[in-house]
Amino acid sequence: MVTDHDRGPAARQTAAELLAALQLPSKGKAYSLALPRFTGMPLFGSHPPFQVSMYRTPNGLRGDNQKPWGPRNEVNLGYMAEVTSGTSHSGAHVDALAHMTIGDDDHWYGGSNATEHLGDRGPTRGDGSKLPPFITRGILLDVPAYRGIVALPSHEAVTAQELEAVMHHQRVEIRPGDVVLIRSGCLVDWPDREAMAKYVTAGPDISAARWLLEKGVVAAGSDTETFEVQPAPDPGHPANPQPVHTLLLIENAIYLFESIYLEEIAREKVYEFLFVALPLKVQGTTGSMVDPVAIV
Repeated sequence: MVTDHDRGPAARQTAAELLAALQLPSKGKAYSLALPRFTGMPLFGSHPPFQVSMYRTPNGLRGDNQKPWGPRNEVNLGYMAEVTSGTSHSGAHVDALAHMTIGDDDHWYGGSNATEHLGDRGPTRGDGSKLPPFITRGILLDVPAYRGIVALPSHEAVTAQELEAVMHHQRVEIRPGDVVLIRSGCLVDWPDREAMAKYVTAGPDISAARWLLEKGVVAAGSDTETFEVQPAPDPGHPANPQPVHTLLLIENAIYLFESIYLEEIAREKVYEFLFVALPLKVQGTTGSMVDPVAIV
């Protein structure tokens, strides 16, 4: 059962808002906003590695003397199946409400906490199975293009003032119900780890998070693995290393997308589009891998 403890504003989209979003495309072109995942792919340092291992193969079936089709198989019919191992935060993904905790009681959005709502199979409130579908208006804010550079330097903060300037420069308007995607350019050299190190963890600061909240977005995202700038230039008192996640995800249930591929739509100056992302409903997860699209 999904309750208000499990839901962000994205889950409260009306029928009229959904239909309005579906009217946005006029060219019939879709852009992928995800890169392929692969064994050994670059990931945030605290995450487990992403791996694909074969579980069933034609040779393996023969070697194990397995006959899944029964005795009559005169055409050498076989099959292949794999085991995929990794966090739900591998590659393009969306954070569930239960992803980040804070306080002595390790609580997350809606008063959920680790004592009452965390079992051996993961969180029971605000987990990945409660993530809504995202079918809404999307806006790209291309910060490096506004600055006239390829990508933001590592640990570079993006402020509310700059996002406002980028919005006006691109001649777009952010409306309540939007998903706003902020490009840092960090994926321009994907998957070259050494080259990408020049661009790590740039992103919005706390002023930008407040600006997004005031605009009424239901989700925000970026091409980085952390969304917000790291380390936080203004951690506050007492110090909070991730004040943006705290304000948006923990306190206001604004979903956060990370590692979203924005290079193609940035090259083609696609700033407004229908954004579609359909999370996997897996109980106990703290997010979901997604392969979102921008449709114009």
